[in-house]
Amino acid sequence: MSTGLLTGRNLSFNDEDAEGTEQPHNDALVIFVLMNNIQVKHVLVDPGSSTNIIRSRVVEQLVLQDHIVPAARVLNGFNMASKTTKGKIVLPVNVAGTIQETKFHVIEGDMIYISLLGRPWIHNMKAVPSTLHQVMKFLTSEGVRTVYEEQHDAKEMFAINEVIPVSALSSTKGSDLK
Repeated sequence: MSTGLLTGRNLSFNDEDAEGTEQPHNDALVIFVLMNNIQVKHVLVDPGSSTNIIRSRVVEQLVLQDHIVPAARVLNGFNMASKTTKGKIVLPVNVAGTIQETKFHVIEGDMIYISLLGRPWIHNMKAVPSTLHQVMKFLTSEGVRTVYEEQHDAKEMFAINEVIPVSALSSTKGSDLK
C-alpha cells in the first residue's frame, strides 16, 4: 500500500529525541505554530481528536473574525459533554517551515489550549507525534522535520501537578530505626 510518503525514508524515535524533557512524565504534546504568520503558543497536538479546534478569541486576535463561516456543529468530548461551534475557518498553519491550509471549528469560551490540532491535521501533514519523546516528526522533500514540545508550558497549564512524596525514612539519617 502506498501512502504517498517519500520512499526510503523512515520516521523513528530514540532516547536522544527525549533529551531535555523531564522524565518520567504524562504530558500532552503542546507546540507553537504560526497561524496567519503570527506565533501561537499552547497548541495541543491530539491524535485522539477527530477535528481541529480554535478559540473564537484567538480568531479575533488574528483579526480574522470576518473569515468565520457560520456553521453550528455539536462537538462531543470523551465524557459526552457537548459544545456547539460558532462556525469554521481555514487558516494557514506553519510548522517548522511547512505550511498547510487547515480547517478549524471555532468555539466560544475557554479551553486549556489556544488551539487543538487533531487527526485531520496530523494525517494531512503525515506527521507522527510522540508524547513520550515530546516531539513530532514528519517528512518533507528536504528530509525529516522535528517539532519540539513546550513541556514547561504544558505543565504550567494544569492547576494540579503530581508530586511524588519522598520517603520519610530518607530524612531519618542517623536515627535508631532498624
